[in-house]
Amino acid sequence: MTQANPTPASNKPRRPRPQVMKLTDAAAQRITELTRRADSEIVALRVGIKNGGCAGQSYTVEYAHEIRPTDEVVEDKGVKILVDPKAVLFLLGTEMDYKVDKMSAQFIFNNPNQTGACGCGESVQLKPAQAEA
Repeated sequence: MTQANPTPASNKPRRPRPQVMKLTDAAAQRITELTRRADSEIVALRVGIKNGGCAGQSYTVEYAHEIRPTDEVVEDKGVKILVDPKAVLFLLGTEMDYKVDKMSAQFIFNNPNQTGACGCGESVQLKPAQAEA
């Protein structure tokens, strides 16, 4: 039995996958602080999206005690975040920042897939990123 010759398409090198998210220096520093001060062992912060709020969706950030097989692992500026697989297409190209002002301190998501937001800033409207041809 002879093996079939590979098709020319299978010889093409695969292009690297784009990194789902990037972090600003302020976000990376805050993530480092949070992981050091956590009450229990955490491996990273997990970022996702949940349905709800006046605009329809909101970002979630929580401690991750383990890396799930389906998590998208993002390492940037010396820290690790995990992206929930259901949120990857909505977060593709997003920059995660951390802002402190007189009234609040919070992670901010600069997301090119965001199409709207509510007036209170708690929820957003997102569309999935378009696949490249």
